[in-house]
Amino acid sequence: MTTVEESIDVAVPVSAAYNQWTQFESFPQFMGGVESITQTSETSSHWVTKIGGVEREFDTEITEQHPDERVAWKSTDGTSHAGVVTFHRLGDAETRVSVQLDWDPETFIEKVGSVVGADDRQIKSDLKRFKEFIEGRGAPTGAWRGNVDAPPTADPAPAAPAATSTSGLAAAPEADPAMDDPESGGPRAGL
Repeated sequence: MTTVEESIDVAVPVSAAYNQWTQFESFPQFMGGVESITQTSETSSHWVTKIGGVEREFDTEITEQHPDERVAWKSTDGTSHAGVVTFHRLGDAETRVSVQLDWDPETFIEKVGSVVGADDRQIKSDLKRFKEFIEGRGAPTGAWRGNVDAPPTADPAPAAPAATSTSGLAAAPEADPAMDDPESGGPRAGL
């Protein structure tokens, strides 16, 4: 399994960055290798990609989505991959967009590309083009602001005891976006 994590700061409000990201059919305008995306339902889409001369078609489904916060997805057939994009408000007109993508390279060329960092460079380049796209437009091409709750886990791990303060109230653990599991939108197992 290959994991790629990249972030970029964009000079638009968090709602503009998030709204644009929900417009999957616009991805070919800023994502290299994405030929087309057809949204087949509110939470499903069909992708056609052509990377390194290899054309692939696959379907994805959104596994979790919360406006202005995150979109998580996984493939439902074809190439095995999953990802999560989180949106972090840095100011009234600035947002950090963070992407984590997990996938299984299949061909020899894909495996070599993964080892030499081609995946990281591609995602970084796609994020730069997303930045140019949304900042150049100044407004998103559309929006879908529906909520999709993450599926419940089959065997949840027991909760760790919470730290207590002198007042007897439990302190909430700090969220760490680096611990997100893009397939479920929850914490990574085993960490």
